[in-house]
Formats: sequence, structure tokens, C-alpha cells
Amino acid sequence: MAQKRKGDPDSQVLEKTKAKQRLKRPPLYKVLFHNDDYTPMEFVVLLLMQVFSKGETEATTIMLHVHNNGFGVAGLYPFAVAETKVSESMAAAEKSQYPLMITMEPEGDGEDADGPST
Repeated sequence: MAQKRKGDPDSQVLEKTKAKQRLKRPPLYKVLFHNDDYTPMEFVVLLLMQVFSKGETEATTIMLHVHNNGFGVAGLYPFAVAETKVSESMAAAEKSQYPLMITMEPEGDGEDADGPST
């Protein structure tokens, strides 16, 4: 069988085909913490640090954003990771008897951490 050289037209077509077969990144989901009047701020900071691997300063900043704006983004993750983090966080809140609500939604839904876009 003859070897193909870089200059061969068939070789160029093969290289272009390989370049087009790149995988798309999976869609990301926002994990949202929702404010309530009962869950202690310290508990929210603790969850953000333990489940979401946030540093104390970043966790406190997110918690204050949630407290002041009604909700805030804890992070962006592929679906399975986001779902797991929501489940872990909700289980911890339920175990501690706090009504904390944590949800997830697709990243590109037209909202950001500050609320609906205008």
C-alpha cells in the first residue's frame, strides 16, 4: 500500500475531517442558593466551603450576596456534578433542620447572579 505524503490531497482531507470532530463541552448548570429567614449564615458559609470547595472569604462573599439579593450562584458545573452538589447540600440542610433551598438551572437561561436580565 502506498504511503500518503503531507502534500497529497487525500491527506489534507483527512486532516480537516479530524479537526471537525472535536467534542463539544457539556452544558454547564448554575447551582443557586436561595435566601431564607431561618438558615444561619454560618451554615451557608460552611456548606460553600465543604461541598463547593470555596475559601472562607469567597464563601462569605457568596453568602452575603445571597442574603442581600435573594439568591446567588455557588458555582457552574456539568449536570451530574451540579446535581450531586445540590443533593449533598440539601441533605446537610435537612439533617440540620434548616429550610435552605438550593436549585440548579442551565447557564444560558438569560439570568445571572444578580437576577433576571433586562
